[in-house]
Amino acid sequence: MSLWPFITPGIPDRLFERLPGIPLTKREIRVLLISALRLRKDSVLWDIGAGTGTIPVECGLLCPEGRIFAIERDNEVASLIRENCDRFSVPNVEVIEGNAPECLDRISVRPHRVCFEGGKSLKPILEAVWNLLLPDGRIVATAGSLESLYLLSEGFAQLQVRNIEVVQSGVNRLETRGNNQVLAAVDPMFIISGEKLS
Repeated sequence: MSLWPFITPGIPDRLFERLPGIPLTKREIRVLLISALRLRKDSVLWDIGAGTGTIPVECGLLCPEGRIFAIERDNEVASLIRENCDRFSVPNVEVIEGNAPECLDRISVRPHRVCFEGGKSLKPILEAVWNLLLPDGRIVATAGSLESLYLLSEGFAQLQVRNIEVVQSGVNRLETRGNNQVLAAVDPMFIISGEKLS
């Protein structure tokens, strides 16, 4: 039996292999991000800064005829992405090891969809991705701080991204602490998305 035998996204965080210090996109944020991508079964998605590989795994399962490229600069983390893809039997994810935006020209297939979360070079990555994104493509990015949101908003405006949406998550999870069950907040996140019209 498959580790996640369902067609809906939202794999519990605990099912993914992890490395200390490597961020994992929380399930609730993942679901919001994936909904903003508006995937098709044959979409080509680039996930820049793929981290633990939660987005490539979920999108690989949702787009069985698609191709998912997980871009990651750290080779140990790239191995973790491959491990999580194997864990969930996702064959359509290719891991690209390298720094974005420099490594993006090594990918032979241009994307319909791109997502990235944070990073030090937000605007250069955004510009490089925009030039490679196919017409009618979508870009989705997350920001954990007001500064990142400002940089992304400014970049979207300069590139004339259309149909921009910004959502801020406000999620609480029931957790057991000692003998009590409490609602604990998941760090709020901004999700900004938009389209490249043909």
